[in-house]
Amino acid sequence: MHLRTGFKKLHTSKAFDRCGLAAAWALVSCFCMAVLLSLPAQAQTATPSPTPKATPSGNTGEAGGPQGDIGPIAIPKKKDEPPPKEEKPKQPKKIEDMPNFSLRVSVPLVTVDVGVLTKDGVFVPGLKQQNFRVSEDGVPQTISNFGLIQAPITAVMLVEFSKNFGQFQYDSLYASYTFAQTMKKEDWIALITYDIKPHILADFTQDKRNIYEGLRSLQFAMSAESNLFDSLYDTIDRLEGVEGRKYIILISSGRDTFSKRTLDQMLKKIEGTKDIDIYSISTGVALRNYAESHGLMSYLCGITTFNCNMEFLQADNQLKSFAKMTGGRYYQPLFQAQFREAFLDIAQTIRNQYTLAYRPSNTKLDGSFRKIKVELIGPDGSPIRMKDEKGKDVKYQIVSREGYQAKREVE
Repeated sequence: MHLRTGFKKLHTSKAFDRCGLAAAWALVSCFCMAVLLSLPAQAQTATPSPTPKATPSGNTGEAGGPQGDIGPIAIPKKKDEPPPKEEKPKQPKKIEDMPNFSLRVSVPLVTVDVGVLTKDGVFVPGLKQQNFRVSEDGVPQTISNFGLIQAPITAVMLVEFSKNFGQFQYDSLYASYTFAQTMKKEDWIALITYDIKPHILADFTQDKRNIYEGLRSLQFAMSAESNLFDSLYDTIDRLEGVEGRKYIILISSGRDTFSKRTLDQMLKKIEGTKDIDIYSISTGVALRNYAESHGLMSYLCGITTFNCNMEFLQADNQLKSFAKMTGGRYYQPLFQAQFREAFLDIAQTIRNQYTLAYRPSNTKLDGSFRKIKVELIGPDGSPIRMKDEKGKDVKYQIVSREGYQAKREVE
Protein backbone atom coordinates (compact mmCIF):
# COMPACT_ATOMS: atom_id res chain seq x y z
CA MET A 1 0.00 0.00 0.00
CA HIS A 2 1.41 3.37 -0.95
CA LEU A 3 1.86 5.98 1.74
CA ARG A 4 -0.87 8.54 1.42
CA THR A 5 0.86 11.59 2.81
CA GLY A 6 -1.63 14.39 3.21
CA PHE A 7 1.06 16.72 4.54
CA LYS A 8 4.25 15.98 2.45
CA LYS A 9 3.84 16.15 -1.32
CA LEU A 10 6.94 15.05 -3.15
CA HIS A 11 7.17 16.44 -6.67
CA THR A 12 9.88 14.93 -8.97
CA SER A 13 10.55 16.08 -12.50
CA LYS A 14 13.07 14.98 -15.20
CA ALA A 15 14.39 17.34 -17.82
CA PHE A 16 15.82 16.24 -21.19
CA ASP A 17 18.30 18.61 -22.79
CA ARG A 18 17.60 19.01 -26.54
CA CYS A 19 20.11 21.80 -27.18
CA GLY A 20 22.80 19.47 -28.58
CA LEU A 21 20.39 17.83 -31.01
CA ALA A 22 19.07 21.18 -32.23
CA ALA A 23 22.62 22.51 -32.79
CA ALA A 24 23.63 19.43 -34.77
CA TRP A 25 20.57 19.69 -36.98
CA ALA A 26 21.33 23.38 -37.67
CA LEU A 27 24.91 22.56 -38.70
CA VAL A 28 23.76 19.86 -41.11
CA SER A 29 21.23 22.25 -42.70
CA CYS A 30 23.86 24.98 -43.19
CA PHE A 31 26.32 22.49 -44.71
CA CYS A 32 23.75 21.27 -47.26
CA MET A 33 22.89 24.84 -48.25
CA ALA A 34 26.57 25.68 -48.73
CA VAL A 35 27.08 22.66 -50.99
CA LEU A 36 24.14 23.66 -53.17
CA LEU A 37 25.37 27.22 -53.55
CA SER A 38 28.90 26.07 -54.50
CA LEU A 39 27.74 23.96 -57.42
CA PRO A 40 28.68 25.47 -60.93
CA ALA A 41 25.93 27.16 -62.86
CA GLN A 42 25.95 24.54 -65.64
CA ALA A 43 25.42 21.77 -63.13
CA GLN A 44 22.44 23.56 -61.77
CA THR A 45 20.91 24.16 -65.25
CA ALA A 46 19.08 21.24 -66.79
CA THR A 47 20.04 20.13 -70.34
CA PRO A 48 17.57 21.79 -72.74
CA SER A 49 15.27 19.45 -74.63
CA PRO A 50 15.01 19.68 -78.44
CA THR A 51 12.60 22.33 -79.65
CA PRO A 52 9.50 20.67 -81.02
CA LYS A 53 8.67 21.33 -84.63
CA ALA A 54 6.16 24.10 -84.99
CA THR A 55 2.83 23.02 -86.20
CA PRO A 56 1.70 25.07 -89.20
CA SER A 57 -1.51 26.86 -88.82
CA GLY A 58 -4.28 25.81 -91.11
CA ASN A 59 -7.65 24.22 -91.19
CA THR A 60 -8.82 22.53 -88.07
CA GLY A 61 -10.16 19.05 -87.94
CA GLU A 62 -13.62 17.97 -86.93
CA ALA A 63 -12.61 17.90 -83.38
CA GLY A 64 -11.60 21.50 -83.57
CA GLY A 65 -7.81 20.90 -83.45
CA PRO A 66 -5.15 22.33 -85.82
CA GLN A 67 -4.20 20.63 -89.10
CA GLY A 68 -0.93 18.71 -88.74
CA ASP A 69 1.38 16.89 -91.20
CA ILE A 70 -0.48 13.64 -90.81
CA GLY A 71 -3.95 15.03 -90.44
CA PRO A 72 -6.01 16.93 -87.99
CA ILE A 73 -4.98 16.77 -84.34
CA ALA A 74 -8.04 15.76 -82.34
CA ILE A 75 -8.73 17.95 -79.34
CA PRO A 76 -11.98 17.15 -77.61
CA LYS A 77 -14.37 20.02 -77.41
CA LYS A 78 -15.27 21.26 -73.97
CA LYS A 79 -18.78 20.53 -72.96
CA ASP A 80 -20.90 23.06 -71.21
CA GLU A 81 -20.85 21.78 -67.61
CA PRO A 82 -23.07 23.16 -64.87
CA PRO A 83 -21.31 24.95 -62.02
CA PRO A 84 -20.27 22.58 -59.25
CA LYS A 85 -22.76 22.24 -56.47
CA GLU A 86 -21.75 23.21 -52.97
CA GLU A 87 -21.31 20.08 -50.94
CA LYS A 88 -23.03 19.98 -47.61
CA PRO A 89 -20.80 19.14 -44.64
CA LYS A 90 -21.00 15.48 -43.87
CA GLN A 91 -22.44 14.47 -40.53
CA PRO A 92 -20.07 12.51 -38.33
CA LYS A 93 -20.57 8.80 -38.57
CA LYS A 94 -22.73 7.56 -35.74
CA ILE A 95 -21.18 4.86 -33.65
CA GLU A 96 -23.53 2.08 -32.70
CA ASP A 97 -24.80 2.12 -29.11
CA MET A 98 -23.29 5.55 -28.48
CA PRO A 99 -25.74 8.39 -27.63
CA ASN A 100 -25.50 11.81 -29.20
CA PHE A 101 -23.30 14.26 -27.37
CA SER A 102 -25.06 16.83 -25.19
CA LEU A 103 -24.16 19.14 -22.34
CA ARG A 104 -25.73 18.11 -19.09
CA VAL A 105 -25.11 18.49 -15.35
CA SER A 106 -24.88 15.26 -13.38
CA VAL A 107 -26.13 15.19 -9.80
CA PRO A 108 -23.33 14.02 -7.48
CA LEU A 109 -23.80 10.95 -5.32
CA VAL A 110 -24.10 11.77 -1.61
CA THR A 111 -22.58 9.18 0.73
CA VAL A 112 -23.50 9.11 4.42
CA ASP A 113 -21.73 6.93 6.99
CA VAL A 114 -24.11 5.98 9.80
CA GLY A 115 -23.31 4.49 13.18
CA VAL A 116 -26.17 2.82 15.08
CA LEU A 117 -25.20 2.40 18.74
CA THR A 118 -26.88 1.39 21.95
CA LYS A 119 -26.83 3.74 24.93
CA ASP A 120 -23.65 1.95 26.04
CA GLY A 121 -21.95 2.68 22.72
CA VAL A 122 -22.24 -0.87 21.34
CA PHE A 123 -22.61 -1.13 17.56
CA VAL A 124 -25.96 -2.59 16.40
CA PRO A 125 -25.40 -5.10 13.56
CA GLY A 126 -27.84 -6.86 11.23
CA LEU A 127 -29.74 -3.86 9.85
CA LYS A 128 -30.90 -3.88 6.21
CA GLN A 129 -31.35 -1.15 3.62
CA GLN A 130 -35.11 -1.12 4.14
CA ASN A 131 -34.54 -0.25 7.81
CA PHE A 132 -33.11 3.16 6.89
CA ARG A 133 -34.87 6.30 5.77
CA VAL A 134 -32.86 9.32 4.61
CA SER A 135 -34.30 12.81 4.24
CA GLU A 136 -32.64 15.89 2.80
CA ASP A 137 -34.14 19.19 3.96
CA GLY A 138 -37.22 17.20 4.98
CA VAL A 139 -37.64 15.49 1.58
CA PRO A 140 -37.30 11.65 1.57
CA GLN A 141 -34.53 10.35 -0.70
CA THR A 142 -34.11 7.04 -2.53
CA ILE A 143 -31.18 5.00 -1.25
CA SER A 144 -29.23 3.62 -4.21
CA ASN A 145 -26.26 2.00 -2.43
CA PHE A 146 -26.04 0.31 0.95
CA GLY A 147 -23.32 -1.58 2.76
CA LEU A 148 -21.44 -2.27 5.98
CA ILE A 149 -18.00 -0.75 6.53
CA GLN A 150 -15.34 -2.62 8.47
CA ALA A 151 -12.17 -1.06 7.19
CA PRO A 152 -8.88 0.42 8.40
CA ILE A 153 -8.99 4.01 9.54
CA THR A 154 -7.10 7.12 8.48
CA ALA A 155 -6.93 9.54 11.39
CA VAL A 156 -5.08 12.59 12.68
CA MET A 157 -4.52 13.09 16.38
CA LEU A 158 -4.75 16.84 16.97
CA VAL A 159 -3.50 17.38 20.54
CA GLU A 160 -3.42 20.58 22.58
CA PHE A 161 -0.05 20.99 24.31
CA SER A 162 0.38 24.50 25.66
CA LYS A 163 1.84 26.04 28.79
CA ASN A 164 -1.14 25.75 31.11
CA PHE A 165 -1.95 23.69 34.20
CA GLY A 166 -0.24 20.33 34.33
CA GLN A 167 -3.48 18.38 34.53
CA PHE A 168 -4.45 19.49 31.01
CA GLN A 169 -1.04 18.47 29.64
CA TYR A 170 -1.13 15.14 31.43
CA ASP A 171 -4.61 14.34 30.08
CA SER A 172 -3.49 15.23 26.56
CA LEU A 173 -0.47 12.94 26.69
CA TYR A 174 -2.28 10.07 28.40
CA ALA A 175 -5.17 10.25 25.93
CA SER A 176 -2.76 10.29 22.98
CA TYR A 177 -0.87 7.22 24.21
CA THR A 178 -4.15 5.43 24.85
CA PHE A 179 -5.46 6.08 21.35
CA ALA A 180 -2.15 5.04 19.77
CA GLN A 181 -2.46 1.69 21.55
CA THR A 182 -5.74 1.00 19.73
CA MET A 183 -4.04 1.25 16.32
CA LYS A 184 -4.08 -1.76 14.04
CA LYS A 185 -1.39 -2.55 11.52
CA GLU A 186 -3.61 -1.47 8.59
CA ASP A 187 -4.40 1.97 10.10
CA TRP A 188 -2.78 5.24 9.05
CA ILE A 189 -2.27 7.73 11.89
CA ALA A 190 -0.64 11.19 12.03
CA LEU A 191 0.21 13.25 15.11
CA ILE A 192 -0.11 17.04 15.34
CA THR A 193 0.18 19.14 18.49
CA TYR A 194 -0.66 22.80 18.80
CA ASP A 195 -0.13 25.80 21.03
CA ILE A 196 0.25 29.13 19.22
CA LYS A 197 0.51 27.14 15.97
CA PRO A 198 0.27 23.50 14.86
CA HIS A 199 3.36 21.24 14.88
CA ILE A 200 3.50 18.03 12.83
CA LEU A 201 5.31 15.48 14.99
CA ALA A 202 4.53 12.41 12.88
CA ASP A 203 3.24 12.21 9.33
CA PHE A 204 0.86 9.41 8.34
CA THR A 205 2.36 6.15 9.50
CA GLN A 206 1.37 2.57 10.21
CA ASP A 207 4.07 2.17 12.84
CA LYS A 208 3.04 2.93 16.43
CA ARG A 209 6.64 3.61 17.32
CA ASN A 210 6.64 6.77 15.21
CA ILE A 211 3.67 8.07 17.20
CA TYR A 212 5.27 7.13 20.52
CA GLU A 213 8.50 8.85 19.49
CA GLY A 214 6.59 12.02 18.65
CA LEU A 215 4.82 11.98 22.01
CA ARG A 216 8.10 11.40 23.90
CA SER A 217 9.48 14.56 22.30
CA LEU A 218 6.90 16.61 24.21
CA GLN A 219 8.77 17.70 27.30
CA PHE A 220 7.97 21.35 27.99
CA ALA A 221 5.30 23.54 26.43
CA MET A 222 6.79 26.63 24.80
CA SER A 223 3.71 28.85 24.56
CA ALA A 224 0.75 29.68 26.76
CA GLU A 225 -1.52 30.23 23.75
CA SER A 226 -4.03 27.62 22.58
CA ASN A 227 -5.06 28.54 19.06
CA LEU A 228 -7.62 25.82 18.46
CA PHE A 229 -9.44 27.40 15.49
CA ASP A 230 -6.30 28.06 13.45
CA SER A 231 -4.91 24.58 14.14
CA LEU A 232 -8.13 22.74 13.34
CA TYR A 233 -8.67 24.82 10.19
CA ASP A 234 -5.14 24.03 9.00
CA THR A 235 -5.55 20.30 9.74
CA ILE A 236 -8.79 20.13 7.75
CA ASP A 237 -7.07 21.90 4.85
CA ARG A 238 -4.34 19.27 4.82
CA LEU A 239 -6.75 16.34 5.15
CA GLU A 240 -8.90 17.45 2.21
CA GLY A 241 -6.13 16.27 -0.11
CA VAL A 242 -6.24 12.73 1.31
CA GLU A 243 -8.62 10.30 -0.37
CA GLY A 244 -11.32 8.36 1.46
CA ARG A 245 -12.95 8.75 4.86
CA LYS A 246 -10.77 10.57 7.43
CA TYR A 247 -11.07 11.19 11.16
CA ILE A 248 -9.73 13.89 13.46
CA ILE A 249 -9.25 12.86 17.08
CA LEU A 250 -9.31 16.27 18.77
CA ILE A 251 -7.81 16.09 22.28
CA SER A 252 -8.28 19.56 23.73
CA SER A 253 -9.69 21.73 26.46
CA GLY A 254 -11.78 23.42 23.76
CA ARG A 255 -10.50 26.90 24.58
CA ASP A 256 -9.17 29.26 21.95
CA THR A 257 -7.00 32.15 23.08
CA PHE A 258 -5.50 33.97 20.11
CA SER A 259 -6.55 32.47 16.76
CA LYS A 260 -6.79 34.59 13.62
CA ARG A 261 -9.81 32.53 12.59
CA THR A 262 -13.14 33.18 14.26
CA LEU A 263 -15.65 30.61 15.46
CA ASP A 264 -18.00 31.47 12.58
CA GLN A 265 -15.23 30.89 10.05
CA MET A 266 -14.42 27.58 11.73
CA LEU A 267 -18.04 26.42 11.60
CA LYS A 268 -18.34 27.36 7.90
CA LYS A 269 -15.17 25.44 7.18
CA ILE A 270 -16.58 22.36 8.89
CA GLU A 271 -19.86 22.69 6.98
CA GLY A 272 -17.94 22.56 3.71
CA THR A 273 -15.84 19.53 4.65
CA LYS A 274 -16.31 16.17 2.98
CA ASP A 275 -15.47 12.73 4.36
CA ILE A 276 -14.01 14.12 7.61
CA ASP A 277 -15.43 13.18 11.04
CA ILE A 278 -14.28 14.88 14.26
CA TYR A 279 -14.23 13.06 17.60
CA SER A 280 -13.64 15.45 20.50
CA ILE A 281 -12.01 14.45 23.81
CA SER A 282 -12.21 17.11 26.53
CA THR A 283 -9.20 17.41 28.88
CA GLY A 284 -8.82 18.69 32.45
CA VAL A 285 -12.37 17.82 33.49
CA ALA A 286 -11.33 16.55 36.95
CA LEU A 287 -9.32 19.71 37.63
CA ARG A 288 -12.19 21.90 36.47
CA ASN A 289 -14.65 20.10 38.75
CA TYR A 290 -12.34 20.53 41.73
CA ALA A 291 -11.71 24.22 40.97
CA GLU A 292 -15.42 24.89 40.53
CA SER A 293 -16.38 23.20 43.80
CA HIS A 294 -13.68 25.12 45.73
CA GLY A 295 -14.19 28.53 44.15
CA LEU A 296 -10.86 28.44 42.31
CA MET A 297 -12.02 28.72 38.70
CA SER A 298 -10.41 32.12 38.23
CA TYR A 299 -6.98 30.49 38.55
CA LEU A 300 -7.62 28.41 35.43
CA CYS A 301 -8.07 31.44 33.17
CA GLY A 302 -6.09 34.53 32.33
CA ILE A 303 -6.45 37.84 34.11
CA THR A 304 -8.37 39.25 31.15
CA THR A 305 -11.10 36.61 31.41
CA PHE A 306 -14.36 38.07 32.66
CA ASN A 307 -16.07 34.79 33.59
CA CYS A 308 -13.95 31.64 33.64
CA ASN A 309 -16.93 29.32 34.15
CA MET A 310 -18.58 30.72 31.04
CA GLU A 311 -15.35 30.38 29.06
CA PHE A 312 -15.09 26.65 29.77
CA LEU A 313 -18.77 26.11 29.06
CA GLN A 314 -18.23 27.79 25.70
CA ALA A 315 -15.21 25.54 25.14
CA ASP A 316 -17.33 22.43 25.81
CA ASN A 317 -20.01 23.68 23.43
CA GLN A 318 -17.41 24.21 20.67
CA LEU A 319 -16.08 20.67 21.00
CA LYS A 320 -19.63 19.29 20.93
CA SER A 321 -20.50 21.34 17.83
CA PHE A 322 -17.42 20.21 15.90
CA ALA A 323 -18.28 16.57 16.61
CA LYS A 324 -22.00 16.81 15.95
CA MET A 325 -21.70 18.68 12.67
CA THR A 326 -19.41 16.05 11.16
CA GLY A 327 -21.11 12.92 12.52
CA GLY A 328 -18.55 12.32 15.28
CA ARG A 329 -19.01 12.19 19.04
CA TYR A 330 -18.01 14.23 22.08
CA TYR A 331 -16.44 12.69 25.20
CA GLN A 332 -15.75 14.21 28.59
CA PRO A 333 -13.71 11.60 30.49
CA LEU A 334 -13.11 12.18 34.18
CA PHE A 335 -10.69 9.37 35.10
CA GLN A 336 -8.00 7.45 33.26
CA ALA A 337 -10.24 4.43 32.79
CA GLN A 338 -12.80 6.61 31.03
CA PHE A 339 -10.19 7.75 28.51
CA ARG A 340 -9.60 4.13 27.52
CA GLU A 341 -13.35 3.48 27.31
CA ALA A 342 -13.81 6.54 25.11
CA PHE A 343 -11.14 5.45 22.62
CA LEU A 344 -12.39 1.88 22.49
CA ASP A 345 -15.83 3.30 21.75
CA ILE A 346 -14.39 5.50 19.00
CA ALA A 347 -12.55 2.56 17.46
CA GLN A 348 -15.67 0.41 17.50
CA THR A 349 -17.80 3.20 16.05
CA ILE A 350 -15.56 4.19 13.16
CA ARG A 351 -14.60 0.63 12.21
CA ASN A 352 -18.20 -0.58 12.08
CA GLN A 353 -20.60 1.67 10.20
CA TYR A 354 -23.37 1.45 7.67
CA THR A 355 -22.86 3.44 4.50
CA LEU A 356 -25.79 4.88 2.55
CA ALA A 357 -25.68 6.64 -0.81
CA TYR A 358 -28.32 8.55 -2.75
CA ARG A 359 -28.68 11.08 -5.54
CA PRO A 360 -30.42 14.21 -4.19
CA SER A 361 -33.85 15.04 -5.57
CA ASN A 362 -32.77 18.70 -5.36
CA THR A 363 -30.54 18.93 -8.43
CA LYS A 364 -29.62 22.61 -8.01
CA LEU A 365 -25.89 23.23 -7.77
CA ASP A 366 -26.16 26.38 -5.70
CA GLY A 367 -23.61 25.76 -2.95
CA SER A 368 -26.29 25.71 -0.26
CA PHE A 369 -26.08 23.66 2.93
CA ARG A 370 -28.42 20.65 2.89
CA LYS A 371 -29.55 19.06 6.16
CA ILE A 372 -29.56 15.26 6.35
CA LYS A 373 -31.71 13.20 8.70
CA VAL A 374 -31.31 9.43 9.05
CA GLU A 375 -34.02 7.34 10.73
CA LEU A 376 -34.60 3.66 11.45
CA ILE A 377 -38.00 2.41 10.33
CA GLY A 378 -39.94 -0.84 10.43
CA PRO A 379 -41.87 -2.57 7.62
CA ASP A 380 -44.83 -0.24 8.15
CA GLY A 381 -42.68 2.90 8.01
CA SER A 382 -42.95 3.65 11.73
CA PRO A 383 -39.84 4.15 13.91
CA ILE A 384 -38.17 0.84 14.59
CA ARG A 385 -38.13 -0.59 18.11
CA MET A 386 -35.31 -2.75 19.38
CA LYS A 387 -35.55 -5.28 22.20
CA ASP A 388 -32.92 -7.21 24.11
CA GLU A 389 -32.91 -10.89 25.03
CA LYS A 390 -35.32 -10.23 27.89
CA GLY A 391 -37.81 -8.43 25.64
CA LYS A 392 -37.05 -5.00 27.06
CA ASP A 393 -36.82 -1.96 24.81
CA VAL A 394 -33.31 -0.97 23.90
CA LYS A 395 -32.51 2.68 23.46
CA TYR A 396 -30.30 3.46 20.51
CA GLN A 397 -28.74 6.46 18.87
CA ILE A 398 -27.94 7.22 15.26
CA VAL A 399 -24.60 8.89 14.62
CA SER A 400 -24.27 10.63 11.25
CA ARG A 401 -23.29 14.01 9.89
CA GLU A 402 -25.87 16.80 10.01
CA GLY A 403 -25.59 17.67 6.34
CA TYR A 404 -23.33 18.66 3.48
CA GLN A 405 -22.65 21.64 1.24
CA ALA A 406 -23.85 21.25 -2.33
CA LYS A 407 -21.46 21.98 -5.18
CA ARG A 408 -21.67 25.00 -7.42
CA GLU A 409 -21.94 24.88 -11.20
CA VAL A 410 -18.46 26.32 -11.63
CA GLU A 411 -16.86 23.57 -9.55
